[in-house]
Amino acid sequence: MSTSKIKKFGLACLAVGAVIGIIFWGGFNWSMELTNNEEFCTSCHEMKDNVYQEYKTTIHYSNRSGVRATCPDCHVPKEWIHKVIRKIQASNELYHKVMGTIDTREKFEAHRLELAKHVWKTMKETDSRECRNCHKYDYMDYPSQGRRAIQQHTKGFDEGKTCIDCHKGIAHELPDMYEEDPSAVLLKH
Repeated sequence: MSTSKIKKFGLACLAVGAVIGIIFWGGFNWSMELTNNEEFCTSCHEMKDNVYQEYKTTIHYSNRSGVRATCPDCHVPKEWIHKVIRKIQASNELYHKVMGTIDTREKFEAHRLELAKHVWKTMKETDSRECRNCHKYDYMDYPSQGRRAIQQHTKGFDEGKTCIDCHKGIAHELPDMYEEDPSAVLLKH
């Protein structure tokens, strides 16, 4: 085989590889976005019948400004690498879907505290990263907040707290935690 034929073959392989890479990358990103919306999140009855119904009664679902936080806004990071990691972790949720771990309201309630703790732990570890997609300290209009909110936010920030430390149950019902953490009963009100 001549040198020019080898070069042409090499360029053809490179071009085919580039096209395959683009198709793979596009397909991967398409599937990431396909699974990153409220319709997908609520397509299984475990979510639709439980946490989604709770969420629909909150300010994150309906409010005077019309700004709405959907499931992925709170549970899936925006940054690509963190989003991929979260999607990989979601494969555990698929396993439990197949196993029927929370396929009834009773089973869901039995696991609610455990499920909530996983979410709270992640939010604590990431400094409530997903909350900050909409709620940034620098943009808070403190004079528009109530006196108690100003005091609590200022104190919390000074103590290094993050959103989830005080705002558990803001979009979903809190699990019964009084046996584990008696102060949590106060959060329900």
